[in-house]
Amino acid sequence: MDEDHSNGGFLETGKADRSVWLMKCPVVVAKSWKSHTASSSSSDSQSVAKVVLSLDPRKPDDPSSLQFTMELAGSETGNIPKNYSLNMFKDFVPMCVFSESSQGRVAMEGKVEHKFDMKPHEENLEEYGRLCRERTNKSMIKNRQIQVIDNDRGVHMRPMPGMVGLISSNTKQDKKKAAPVKQTEMKRTRRDRGELEDIMFKLFERQPNWALKQLVQETDQPAQFLKEILNELCVYNKRGTNQGTYELKPEYKKSVEDTGAE
Repeated sequence: MDEDHSNGGFLETGKADRSVWLMKCPVVVAKSWKSHTASSSSSDSQSVAKVVLSLDPRKPDDPSSLQFTMELAGSETGNIPKNYSLNMFKDFVPMCVFSESSQGRVAMEGKVEHKFDMKPHEENLEEYGRLCRERTNKSMIKNRQIQVIDNDRGVHMRPMPGMVGLISSNTKQDKKKAAPVKQTEMKRTRRDRGELEDIMFKLFERQPNWALKQLVQETDQPAQFLKEILNELCVYNKRGTNQGTYELKPEYKKSVEDTGAE
């Protein structure tokens, strides 16, 4: 594409060859970084984390000898675990990163060289499990609100005389219209991703294995959205006594078992 630095009508490609990393991180970490960025001034260059690369000197040419870890910086992270493991994806679809300014100018920021999956380090699993339990308990608290109705006589809240029996049920068509809508026919609304993860951990405290159909009924969430969460948190049993069910990955299972012990 053409390159133009004077207006927003073209794609800027000055940084097209720059190598960038793509990383999927936990919701709590993403929220912490977002709040830190919002509270920092434009001139503040303080880093939020650092990546540590460990290499086995006995196998310098072996890609499997590379170990990536991340350490969060600063005290603004609160009780969030500080150390994380970065699992590198060996195969992924080639991707590029783009940005758009407030004036509508679009720029290519680089090509994705490495893709990582960020998860709590083994030494932080207990701390991360405690954090998940706190989030689960908070998500269970329902904040009820009271709304004042201008018409305090409640005219719109009770049936008026003559309304009962207006709909006849003598014909089959009327009966069909009066039939209640099945739960499966109702459109399910997606919950907040972090809130749904907390609910999932709570369900796996109750029992270790769940079928997708059971989880859809328990959470009242769209099956496709639920699968996205399950692929991140769980493994799918294709054979054995628990065939066709999901169970937590080992790194998450330990925190749930600790919860049950409490």
